[in-house]
Amino acid sequence: MQIKPRQHLLDIWQAVARHSFDGGEWNWGRWGGESSVADAERLLCLLYPATEIPAFRLDDPDTTAEDVQKVLKNAGGRLETPANLVTAAAQFMRTHTSDDKRPSFAGGYYFVSSDPDRGLTEEQRSLGVVDAYSMSITLCLATLGFLKVYESKTRRSEVQETIQELRAATSKRLTAAMVSLLRAFTVNVFDTESSQGRTLCELLGQGRLSQRHVLGNFQRRFRALRAAIAESLVLGVDVEEGLKDENRFFECGWGWSIIRDAPTVETAEEVGPQPEGVASPVPYLYFTVVALDGIQDLFSDRTLTLGLLNAEQQRLAQALRLRWEITQQFWSGIARFDTDRWPLEDIPWRTTGQKLESEYFSLSVGAILVHDLMRRKATDDDLTRTVSVMERLAERGRITSRMTRDDPMVRLHNPGVTLPLQGSESLGPRMQWIMKDFSAQLLKRTIQLCTLSRNLASHDRLLRLAEDIFGQLWRRRIREGEGIGLWDNVHAAYPDSPVSDSPVSWSITERVTEVMVQVQQMYQQQPIRSPDLTELARALLSESTHLLGNEQMEPTPASEGNRGMQLRGIEVKLRRARRLVDDQPGTACALTLDVLGQLDALVRAREAAVQGV
Repeated sequence: MQIKPRQHLLDIWQAVARHSFDGGEWNWGRWGGESSVADAERLLCLLYPATEIPAFRLDDPDTTAEDVQKVLKNAGGRLETPANLVTAAAQFMRTHTSDDKRPSFAGGYYFVSSDPDRGLTEEQRSLGVVDAYSMSITLCLATLGFLKVYESKTRRSEVQETIQELRAATSKRLTAAMVSLLRAFTVNVFDTESSQGRTLCELLGQGRLSQRHVLGNFQRRFRALRAAIAESLVLGVDVEEGLKDENRFFECGWGWSIIRDAPTVETAEEVGPQPEGVASPVPYLYFTVVALDGIQDLFSDRTLTLGLLNAEQQRLAQALRLRWEITQQFWSGIARFDTDRWPLEDIPWRTTGQKLESEYFSLSVGAILVHDLMRRKATDDDLTRTVSVMERLAERGRITSRMTRDDPMVRLHNPGVTLPLQGSESLGPRMQWIMKDFSAQLLKRTIQLCTLSRNLASHDRLLRLAEDIFGQLWRRRIREGEGIGLWDNVHAAYPDSPVSDSPVSWSITERVTEVMVQVQQMYQQQPIRSPDLTELARALLSESTHLLGNEQMEPTPASEGNRGMQLRGIEVKLRRARRLVDDQPGTACALTLDVLGQLDALVRAREAAVQGV
């Protein structure tokens, strides 16, 4: 299915407006306020495209496109829609602020109990989660950018008051989210003989290398990174001592929430009391990927251009960036540990901390590798091998291959992959986190690779893969009842999966929306240039210019008054072809071929006139 970002975004916006607005006012509905993650994702479905794509801008009512106004008619007219969004965002900030005036990052109903006979306690549901921290960074930056423009476009006093309140609350929440992400970062050191160590040895050795060889290669590959972590980060005494011992393995990344005994972060900003951590100091691949996605928004061109961060937030952002870079380098090195056969290519991936195995974790490691490839100059070999991994994941996930009877891979999409949240059992039954967004995440990484790739063959493979994944995702939209046009109806794409009565999946809806923004940005890039096509275009230009010169030497018969206009049109086309030959050689070829046809027609007409035909 061809991805048409503008049309598909309009369809999503229409569905969101139909679901979330009632009589021109924002309506949170039954599930609103129950999870800060879901509520943030819901707002981002509108705010993210509105602040990233000029054609979807809502902060300047005078520039709002007609088709955008049409699909958002439930949100009010072009003047009311931005004001209603400001009101909704302000409601979000108030709702997700705890009694002690600190921003709340509660996972809410996204948390699930591992014990079917025991529900989660209120304290457990109110725990913060890395998804909420990361999503809040993206939401707060989008909101601050939106307000920066909109406040100069409205004179309504009540809206201006709400804007001032919202800006202060958003800045506070942004700082709190950054502080929480710093406190959720962890480094886990373990012995080679521990269960984690044996799992990592098997993963990296792939049955071909002994434990001694794996450890030796690990020491050489990560010696500099180990030193950088020890010197740059404030860690516990046990971790610091463990890092000094090169005969021990380590992993780094983000836990599912604030780490147990994590020290408070000194900040000049008022963020309220910093909560105690409960998460075990073990990195999770899923939450690490989520954190990396949010942190990179802090360094986007838009954030820097608009000056959305104050001085203290810039300091915190630099601390997060250091962890962002270290984490990418580590997991990228793990994914490509053996140059002959990457551990990432040995699907499915096995986690060391949670002792789980799934294609989803292969995708998570692949996502971190994609982050790293985007950060540095990727080689063609790295890109080609990563493309193959994505294609295999799509096939194994039954996206590009057919299902078999009682296919176990359907569980990858519904009910999804379950993560036990280690440390949560101290407050009640052990909590779980369920990931159902395999297809959406795979689409996101495929589009990121497609944007990065400048190799024609790889780009074409990635684009075809993205269209296949998107086609499967688009079929999963809800067709009836609450949430029509939104996600997620897995049963529509996988008839063998159980029918779910869960609420609208704002997680998948937001990810699809984000991908549409990425596709739009990808299409704005210059097309990939083919050296062969460029050479052909230059040859055609040379011939066209030469023949035009010859034609201009011919006398113009009195009966051919339009010949001069034709020649001037040919000159215009050739000038444009010369401008495009380096960036769009295919277009230059098309223009020059048209010119050659016109010139040949003039020659044939003249010859026919001479012969009296």
